[in-house]
Amino acid sequence: MSKWVYAFGNGKADGAASMRNLLGGKGANLAEMANLGLPVPPGFTITTEVCTYYYANGRQYPADLVASVDAALASVGKALGRGFGDKKAPLLVSVRSGARASMPGMMDTVLNLGLNDETVEGLAAESGNPRFAYDSYRRFITMYSSVVLGLDHSLFEDILDTAKEEKGVSLDTELDADDMKAIAARFAQLVEDETEKPFPQDPKAQLWGAIGAVFGSWMNARAITYRRLHNIPESWGTAVNVQAMVFGNMGDDSATGVAFTRNPATGENALYGEFLVNAQGEDVVAGIRTPQQITLAAKKAASSSLPAMEERMPETFKELVAVTQRLEKHFRDMQDIEFTVEKGRLWMLQARSGKRTAKAALKIAVEMVADKLVTKDEAIARIDPAQLDQLLHPTLDPKAPRQLLASGLPASPGAASGEVVFDAGEAEHLAGEGHDVILVRIETSPEDIHGMHAAKGILTARGGMTSHAAVVARGMGRPCVSGAGGVRIDPAKGTLTAGGETLQKGDIVTIDGATGHVYKGRVPTIEPELSGDFAVLMEWADARRTMKVRTNAETPLDAKMARNFGAEGIGLCRTEHMFFEAERIVAVREMILSETEDERRAALAKILPMQRQDFIELFHIMRGLPVTIRLLDPPLHEFLPKTDEEIAEVAAASGLDRVRLAERVADLHEVNPMLGHRGCRLGITYPEIYEMQARAIFEAAAAVNREYGETVTPEIMIPLVGIKAELAHLTARIATVAAAVVKETGLQIPYLVGTMIELPRAAVRAAEIAEAAEFFSFGTNDLTQTTFGISRDDAARFINDYLRKGLIESDPFVTLDLDGVGELMRMAADRGRSSRPGIKLGICGEHGGDPRSIAFCAELGLDYVSCSPFRVPIARLAAAQAALATMETRDV
Repeated sequence: MSKWVYAFGNGKADGAASMRNLLGGKGANLAEMANLGLPVPPGFTITTEVCTYYYANGRQYPADLVASVDAALASVGKALGRGFGDKKAPLLVSVRSGARASMPGMMDTVLNLGLNDETVEGLAAESGNPRFAYDSYRRFITMYSSVVLGLDHSLFEDILDTAKEEKGVSLDTELDADDMKAIAARFAQLVEDETEKPFPQDPKAQLWGAIGAVFGSWMNARAITYRRLHNIPESWGTAVNVQAMVFGNMGDDSATGVAFTRNPATGENALYGEFLVNAQGEDVVAGIRTPQQITLAAKKAASSSLPAMEERMPETFKELVAVTQRLEKHFRDMQDIEFTVEKGRLWMLQARSGKRTAKAALKIAVEMVADKLVTKDEAIARIDPAQLDQLLHPTLDPKAPRQLLASGLPASPGAASGEVVFDAGEAEHLAGEGHDVILVRIETSPEDIHGMHAAKGILTARGGMTSHAAVVARGMGRPCVSGAGGVRIDPAKGTLTAGGETLQKGDIVTIDGATGHVYKGRVPTIEPELSGDFAVLMEWADARRTMKVRTNAETPLDAKMARNFGAEGIGLCRTEHMFFEAERIVAVREMILSETEDERRAALAKILPMQRQDFIELFHIMRGLPVTIRLLDPPLHEFLPKTDEEIAEVAAASGLDRVRLAERVADLHEVNPMLGHRGCRLGITYPEIYEMQARAIFEAAAAVNREYGETVTPEIMIPLVGIKAELAHLTARIATVAAAVVKETGLQIPYLVGTMIELPRAAVRAAEIAEAAEFFSFGTNDLTQTTFGISRDDAARFINDYLRKGLIESDPFVTLDLDGVGELMRMAADRGRSSRPGIKLGICGEHGGDPRSIAFCAELGLDYVSCSPFRVPIARLAAAQAALATMETRDV
């Protein structure tokens, strides 16, 4: 028979901190505190397995759960000398959620449960404090009606506000016992008017209503959203904690508060928190009354005139300090604590690992290693890699006022303000004149690259987390909000409409790429600081990881930035991005319009010195580290204008024939360009393109060797290979070019030729392809597209529906789909090694910067991951955590 209920209190517990999967974080830590002998009100936890059962069985409970709860409730009452529903000495309880992962504020809570028209009189008589009793009753009616009965909380607030106005007071604490009794009666009448039923008077019915509401809240909209954002599986479920109430609202010798054992914003080793006298926990977070500081130091720092707990309740404060220090030492982490003081007696209601900023997380981890509370490996494992983004980009000042216009996807972190600009060329022009601009597009294309680079941030109405805008913005370190469906953009009129506002070109907006929010006007930002703690922790991480971390970069700026962030080479240089620069796009278009090979070669000869100089700069910045260069990948039409107006404009600016340009645009049109004439197919049709690029690479390697004495081993990557013959054919052409450059320069140039694995057929035939490839790099952006048959630029339109309905656990363009794409990667790795032992394997898709995907790459034994420059530190830490996890698995 399953055990559904675990008791705690009076110095003992059925559970322990190690049982958080079963008891949830709150329940496990309540049990642990009880076992430590700390002052914890007695109670019990209904396990997460009940939640799983509840949803698997049509929201029904296990048959023996009621008896288990009744027995546990009787035990709590016996320990306190009270009875649930007793008219003279009533036992009141709180009912709270408690998932294994902290989800603050996402699920429901009910306090003061067990009160009714009779027990409230008993509580008033027993306590000698009728005001306290009726204050608790009106709070219970409000909370129960909102959480369980579904009534709007504001209806009750309106009655309370009216009562205060009628009496001419502003604070709840200024209302007396008669006021509270009258308010409770008006609350109960409101419930009857709204539901056509009296407020529930049976305490057991109240209890099961609250338990059902807490289990039900596991599937409320905000909890589902929070789980999706923090990658918490729905299958985990929540526990329910039923605990005897202790009261912070019994008078001036009672209080309630929240404390952190260290400052969660800075990591400073000092008690941090707030409390309220004569209040319950909801008051601290509701903002109705101004909270008071716990310590005198914090009071002074906040320039507060309200007394700190340290001076208002000095003895209780000393006890609180001792308990918090003991808890931090025991749990070996910064703790977030809830407490209540009832008539001078301290009670602990919760202890959990506290949420903290990235800056605080690093400081706490490094200091705890110095204090020998944790090991270096434990410190590495505790930092959320994704959180490091906070340290690398400007963030919005949390104190600054703001007006929300719209929300989209948090595509690239950081915050920026600027003038709204709808055209990439205009963005570049205005930025050159010193303006801060936000490039606003329905969606971006490769032609917008110059405007994206010039802009402070990018906002698009369409596109997902791996759309063109998102990928390029992350690579550049630009904040980006993509897929903002509530934004209506009219480029012709030069307007942006959102949130009931219409903005014109030149109006100021602020975007927050970490949250996906768009604000009207300029919102102040805070510049990032890379503290010494960051360098210390990254040094520890680098010592542990086995995978190398490279970067995706094609500009000197990106390459230098990535090196500063610790990149160990370039895993993907996208040469097409180099073609869009203003001084070379004319030559590229001339090449595309050429009708003969000779004409194409003449145009390519103009591009060659520019490409060569690009590679010289990259090779020199990387100083002997590997540089993987992907030859031209996108279809040629992406380099040409699209509309008649754009065609006329380009023809006039470049001197190209407008009619011929329009005809060529029509000739190159493809129904499905993602699967069309691109990648290695271009190199086979127009071998002179790849030959020019190969020559630029080899001449650059020779120049760097000659000028700087640095030996460069370029890795030439041929994209979209599906059959061995494609790769072998192009490798032979590259070898011919290499031989020619060696003969011309007199220098031997070592190099590798490999391919991207981005087609399912390439994965299936990897053993054969590896015979011609010296390395594989998994291009997981395209591999995900071709495996699912989904365009990543269009996926944002429906992928959230899949997430909301539980059809998929995560966006496959953000985190690798291990069952499908991951299985193809495993197959390709195994088969590639079977025919070429020791083949170099890496990943260069956006997944190379995703911590969960990096863990899978480590499992496959990849040699490196490659990601955008700003994700390099994240990848370094995630790779170290993956290595530690592998070591733990082996030890087991």
